[in-house]
Amino acid sequence: MSFLHTWLLFTQVRAADPPCIIQGLPNPPQLSKDGDVLIGGIFSLHNKWDQPPQTFTSGPKQGECTSLNLREFQNAQTMVFAIEEINNRTNIIPGINLGYKIYDTCGSVEMTTRASLSLINGDGETNSVACQKPETVQAIIGQTSSTPTIAISATVGPLHIPVVSHAASCACLSDRKKHPSFFRTVPSDYFQSRALAKLVKYFEWTWVGALCSDNDYGNNGINAFISAAKKEGICVEYSKAFSKTDPREKILKIVEIIKASTSKVIVAFVAYTDFGFLLREMALQNMTGFQWIGSESWISDLNTANAEWQHVLKGSVGFAIPKAKMNGLGEFLTKLNPASDIAIYKELWETIFQCKLSTQQNVEMKQLCKSNESLTQVQNLYTDVSDLRIANNVYKAVYAVAYALHSSYGCSKRDSGQGSDLCTNLADNQQPWKIVSELTKIHFTTAAGEDVFFDENGDPAARYDVLNWQQGKDGKTVFVKVGFYDASLQTHLQLTFNNNSIAWAHNKPQVNNSYMNR
Repeated sequence: MSFLHTWLLFTQVRAADPPCIIQGLPNPPQLSKDGDVLIGGIFSLHNKWDQPPQTFTSGPKQGECTSLNLREFQNAQTMVFAIEEINNRTNIIPGINLGYKIYDTCGSVEMTTRASLSLINGDGETNSVACQKPETVQAIIGQTSSTPTIAISATVGPLHIPVVSHAASCACLSDRKKHPSFFRTVPSDYFQSRALAKLVKYFEWTWVGALCSDNDYGNNGINAFISAAKKEGICVEYSKAFSKTDPREKILKIVEIIKASTSKVIVAFVAYTDFGFLLREMALQNMTGFQWIGSESWISDLNTANAEWQHVLKGSVGFAIPKAKMNGLGEFLTKLNPASDIAIYKELWETIFQCKLSTQQNVEMKQLCKSNESLTQVQNLYTDVSDLRIANNVYKAVYAVAYALHSSYGCSKRDSGQGSDLCTNLADNQQPWKIVSELTKIHFTTAAGEDVFFDENGDPAARYDVLNWQQGKDGKTVFVKVGFYDASLQTHLQLTFNNNSIAWAHNKPQVNNSYMNR
């Protein structure tokens, strides 16, 4: 074949503009809404992801997500609530309708990475049109823990797409070289680790044990605590890491180390999802009387506080994200409609009310939902808005992105001073790297009066409530605020306590240093 024929054939193939074909399974979001500008969301709406075994004789099969996480579902719905609230305002990105794509990662880092790629490349639903640039989200809200958030940041960071996390607190994420477009509304554990050391020092405990989750959150946090503790003159008898995926034998070895130790104060930098596996074993051996010092992941977690092993943690003290109120959120959460075509809404309904919707086949009558169920009549981690901490961080993250978009799109007041604001640069400014730049400059106040801004590392001001686990009149654990920590103040003023009495381990009315020191 001559060169001319070859060239003609090549140009004809190029001119045909073949359709795009996804190389793999489609990955649609669990919740989505169209808009002029899209924001991505990544949450672990389920606790587990079961991947079927691969036969290597056919393509991979879709995994199945199990065990709905009501707390995470509330966080995702809070993101939707904030977006709807912003769309109804006239002073933030007026005339621009925000849309969203929210993905479920099912507790899997692999699924987290896949969700990140879907948000920047499209979800593969459309595969019969000519290849074209997908509609990329302008920012991503997520995730709730540090290890998957590192995966998100590593995936989209090189593309300068901003990631704003509401709960990933690992100090490693403050490294601007590795995470150039990362921001968060939860304080860095750089501050929490030092605050924990100050707390231990305040009560003159000089001999402690240390436990952590075997992940980025736990290992980085406890190592920073140990370093800070040494400077405060505190000795650490042992330091052990564990995970919910560890075999029981490993958990039991840690239990034996705790039992054989002479220190009675335990600093636990542990994710709430891991903690129960250790506490269950300690409860079985009736190991009580330890003074627990907790990190923010579990110290305010209602599931941990009301579990069958909660008596092991009696008198715990630790740092928590300050709680807040959000007007309208409770009503928004309970208006969820299971009759919609959104599969995960149906799953939430069936999970809460332990019934099956009539749309399903082969369901016995006694299992059918009665159609008179109402979310306003139940109290659980999804509907409870009395102790909003992480959800408030989600709310602030969405608003931070909205204010950054407002500045990037040139939104300003009308010259006449009448009417709503105007945005002039929408068409030319849908470039995420500009949002990163604007996020470094934002400073706004929420409706609850909370200042929101980021430092040069993308971190917010470090402020924590000091919580103490006390027994309520009904016998259940209640979280009592007994102090406050503010890293922005002078060193001697950072940690303060109020007049509330602290309940300690052994039901002692006040701390007894004699049994807690070496």
